[in-house]
Amino acid sequence: MKIVRTRDESGCIVHLAETSREEGQLIEGDIFGSFNVTGKRLPIRERLAPIRPSVIIGIAQNYRLHAMEMGGQLPEHPVFFLKLPGALQDPGKPIRIPRHLRSNKVDFEAELAVVIGRTCRNVSETEALEYVLGYTAANDVSARDWQKEWGGGQFCRGKGFDTFCPLGPCLVTRDDIPDPGQLAIRGYLNGDLMQESSTADLIFSIPRLIAFISGSTTLPAGAVILTGTPSGVGAARQPPRFLQPGDRYEVEIEAIGRLGNPVEEEA
Repeated sequence: MKIVRTRDESGCIVHLAETSREEGQLIEGDIFGSFNVTGKRLPIRERLAPIRPSVIIGIAQNYRLHAMEMGGQLPEHPVFFLKLPGALQDPGKPIRIPRHLRSNKVDFEAELAVVIGRTCRNVSETEALEYVLGYTAANDVSARDWQKEWGGGQFCRGKGFDTFCPLGPCLVTRDDIPDPGQLAIRGYLNGDLMQESSTADLIFSIPRLIAFISGSTTLPAGAVILTGTPSGVGAARQPPRFLQPGDRYEVEIEAIGRLGNPVEEEA
């Protein structure tokens, strides 16, 4: 099932089971608990991020070729960081390049995002996928100057600016993606292919990530795990290619769809 978050005719936020690009069936109940798909059809007036995450957890250098292009060694354990709630952005809404706390090196990162469906702790790898509600596409936008050069390595600062985590265009439930480790993933800058890989290149599988993050730690329902980006990011190119006002970056993931966002300067 593809779940879309949108607004009804009164402006209230609702979830729909997508039946076409323009329409879906109303979902009643809690998508993190008990819910059912009704027969009521509603138009998809606008696509919002499919959920509002309880927490956004990013994974650093989790594709082999990306770790190599960034000059790092393969990590022994998953390396994760957090994004602030304001980083969330809807499909089609702008990524804003910071100007008050300025960055001149804002980069793109196409990623598969995992949505946790049930609160869990100390999950084993064998049972990890049972706690997944579904999957969506993400762009882990990153200010490389803040992340790498200033302040001693500020991953959370460089990746936590407002609008730095677009999600969408829908959430695909896990029954429709039985093997998240075999999905094609691509990223396009102004229509030009920049990133192309498969989740088969992940260093740490999705079950391994869930088991590690939930170790001695409560992982709440609604948590989003950004599983890492493949090679081809702007910082690794010669010359580097960072996002500029007027650009558009699109993330395409097999079985999920395409997430696109324009780029503008912060007012």
